[in-house]
Amino acid sequence: MKIIGISGSPRSGNTSFLVKEALKSAENEGIETEFISLSDKELNPCIACDVCKIEGECVIMDDVNEILKKMEEAEGIIIGSPVYFGGVSAQTKIIFDRSRPCRRGFKLKNKVGGAISVGASRNGGQETTIRQIHDFMLIHSMIVVGDSEPTAHYGGTGVGGKVEDCKEDNIGIDTAKNLGKKVAEVVKLIH
Repeated sequence: MKIIGISGSPRSGNTSFLVKEALKSAENEGIETEFISLSDKELNPCIACDVCKIEGECVIMDDVNEILKKMEEAEGIIIGSPVYFGGVSAQTKIIFDRSRPCRRGFKLKNKVGGAISVGASRNGGQETTIRQIHDFMLIHSMIVVGDSEPTAHYGGTGVGGKVEDCKEDNIGIDTAKNLGKKVAEVVKLIH
């Protein structure tokens, strides 16, 4: 059983930190994990050519197809994004938009998904960003979970205006850890 964690930030910082915290928590539950940062990937937007509907794979040659393959192979997926104007980063959105080949045959169906978001303040758009990640997961027929008790909300929510801020955000760390544990628990229940 494997859970992958994807950081949709254009840099390595707070979102990556919290996704890694969630993955550590999943590892403590006996689950194999893999971290993927979009910050060092070549990502190009969807061009609406519709070839993926016929061929089952995107024809754009960059790193997206490899990431989608890893998502298909995993039992659980944690996606983290910084808040960009109340929603996900452009990098995260490219993965969403280019995931159309995964809908052919619903390759992400029944995979357990969770979301993490980092905003510049405690109420800085984390929930709306998480909602956008949840919507992506629901459209792929995934099983969406939140961060479980004792916090039990939508997912991991961090505060990080500067690159290292989340390391001091105990609430954000707790919600990320709880999310990783919950995704792992549900993966184990299913498998």
